[in-house]
Amino acid sequence: MPDFNDDLRLAHILADAADAATMERFKSLDLKVETKPDMTPVSEADKRAEELIRSQLGRARPRDAVLGEEYGTEGSGPRRWIVDPIDGTKNYVRGVPVWATLIALMVRGERGDEGVVGLVSAPALGRRWWAVKDGGAYTGRSLASATRLRVSQVSRLADASFAYSSLSGWEEQGRLDGFLDLTRSCWRTRAYGDFWPYMMVAEGAVDICAEPELSLWDMAANEVIVREAGGRFTSLDGTPGPYGGNAAASNGLLHEETLAFLNRP
Repeated sequence: MPDFNDDLRLAHILADAADAATMERFKSLDLKVETKPDMTPVSEADKRAEELIRSQLGRARPRDAVLGEEYGTEGSGPRRWIVDPIDGTKNYVRGVPVWATLIALMVRGERGDEGVVGLVSAPALGRRWWAVKDGGAYTGRSLASATRLRVSQVSRLADASFAYSSLSGWEEQGRLDGFLDLTRSCWRTRAYGDFWPYMMVAEGAVDICAEPELSLWDMAANEVIVREAGGRFTSLDGTPGPYGGNAAASNGLLHEETLAFLNRP
């Protein structure tokens, strides 16, 4: 069985470089921000972080392909790194500390591409989470100082904490009624947003989370971490993995019930 621990160590090195670049510009009064064609913001820090990651991957893994939010696809082959240099750019540009660099490695197998390494680094929160295939999920300051993650054992929606990002996407997709019914059925709901709900599912602090519209770079790292923590990560139609353009993550015990609400006509 392939050993991806060297790739995990490399992911930490890549995240260290990205963290230094993003933190240097966080809350800078002269931060340059542009609007992309899809009307989402991109800052100079997004671009710099992705450039650093791509540069280091070019030296350390020259045969691997890279897909990044800001600079698209480069290379081809059975191994592909998926990079979101700043997940939560809207928070970043407003000085809200809930943002992170997401790094994943996907490897082609008999059943398609599979996430084998996932790392989420949120330096403004002082947090980092990571996982490697069949090696478990962890959080901590470093590989040598880490705590293993496990999802919760909450088995009833009435006892569950549900996290999401916003209401607008659900309404645009005609799923708002089912979404609201789900919130009414849960013990607690909070809009933490972006990567954070998935990490809290992996930690067992939140039991379910879902988003109606996402890209692969938003999900690839999160999927590995949730899965290795013992949870489930699927599209809203129940397909496993980060390819459906949307996502639901849970401790597994509440997954089917969650999907049933979110797919109500």
